[in-house]
Amino acid sequence: MNIKKLISETFWYGFSTIFARLLNYILTPYITYKIATNAYGEMSTIYALIPFFNVLVTHGMETSFFNFVNLYPEKKESIYNTASWSILVMILLLVFFAYQSPERFKNILLISNNSYWWLMFLIIVTDALTAIPFCKLRQDGRPIYYAVIKISGILCYMFFMYYFLSIAPERIAHNKHFWLQKYNPQRFSVQYILIANLLQNILVIMLLLPHIIKIKFKLEFKLWLNMFQYGWPMIVVGLAGMVNETFDRIMLGWLAVPTKLLSATAQIGIYSACYKLSMLVTFAVQAFKLGAEPFFFKNAQQADAKQNYARILSFFSIVLCILFLIVMLLLPIWRYFIAPKMWSGLSVVPILLLANMFLGVYYNLSIWYKLAQKTKIGIWITLIGCFVTIGINWIFIPKYGYMACAWATCLCYGTMMVVCYKWGQKHYPIPYKIKKMLSYFGLCLFFYFLHSVFFTYYFPEKTMISIIIGVLLILVYILWAWFIEFKYKKSLGQTTT
Repeated sequence: MNIKKLISETFWYGFSTIFARLLNYILTPYITYKIATNAYGEMSTIYALIPFFNVLVTHGMETSFFNFVNLYPEKKESIYNTASWSILVMILLLVFFAYQSPERFKNILLISNNSYWWLMFLIIVTDALTAIPFCKLRQDGRPIYYAVIKISGILCYMFFMYYFLSIAPERIAHNKHFWLQKYNPQRFSVQYILIANLLQNILVIMLLLPHIIKIKFKLEFKLWLNMFQYGWPMIVVGLAGMVNETFDRIMLGWLAVPTKLLSATAQIGIYSACYKLSMLVTFAVQAFKLGAEPFFFKNAQQADAKQNYARILSFFSIVLCILFLIVMLLLPIWRYFIAPKMWSGLSVVPILLLANMFLGVYYNLSIWYKLAQKTKIGIWITLIGCFVTIGINWIFIPKYGYMACAWATCLCYGTMMVVCYKWGQKHYPIPYKIKKMLSYFGLCLFFYFLHSVFFTYYFPEKTMISIIIGVLLILVYILWAWFIEFKYKKSLGQTTT
């Protein structure tokens, strides 16, 4: 197994994903300073709903595409056409649903504005049109092309975001751009953010057009049926995964107790903004997932596959721990990525970072049931996570607000990680170095508590000292992890000789 190739592809997929999301991440302080806390909460609710519909529209065809191309490479074109047309049919059903149900579902889904409803569905449709073409680029091993398209899209989004929230008001003040006379950034700020997202998706479709126009109407029903049978569990897994990932915002809107200072929508805004500070770990997890999934499928038949899966998880655990320390030990810097009016929610950041670390490990562990053709097991694991998420949120949000959301997310992903490991070792055993990985996580948390409790207590007002000590602890951790891995690699070399 060529781990260097995995690193290379993960770098490019990760570079595009991380760079694109980093640019989007940089917009966080801009948006939180520009729009009201309630408006940020409305925007967060809409973006919590979009992934649910994305899962339904793609209905597992992305994972099926990778699996069937791996099994039947000679039918690659037919698989591409079949998966694409399957998604197009789902898009038509989604459009029918959107026309039939706006008034019925708007209040339930906490969407108060008609334009938000239609813009949300247009974003979902344009996202879905690019799903399989992006999968094809990954399968073809074209990470640079993939990266260029992703980054171009986010740059387009940034431009229109800045135009609508900063340039347009100035143009109106000087009686320029007559088409903006009805523009109202205070009242419709969320609407303009959604329009910027839609324009981003349109640009991405244009850049992918050479691949989209190659789709031929050759829907092989038997092939589609086999792909659907393989991929439909991913619908349940995906929906349950979205419950675990974003449904807490919706439940927070339903169950949070408004106060004199904060409405339920404002609490969603604060929680969502602070969630952004845990995104550094999320970037690494998503980048790894993009590069690793096709890589693992391609190399599943190698003799040393399982040993390399174990090594990859060990390296990845180190990366996750380092990122955790970078955020938490340097939080006096990172907190400026959101507006000070939202700092009241910073206590959720370490909990959410730990949750996303658990999720990263789970993604690595979950490859076993995909390779073993037992994707239905993923349903049960994710449903267990759903039960934890919904149960904790339902019981504790009325009393603890968004802190309950953070702990529900952490306990959910932690439970899924443990269950997936235990189940996988029975059906598809991989020699993971559990004690070594526990030592990585243990020292990481020890450094965090040492810094947050001891140094923060003795140097509460000396931010620079806290930052310097944090940097030193991060360097110590990196050196320690490098020493452990070097020692382990040396022992492997002696064993083989």
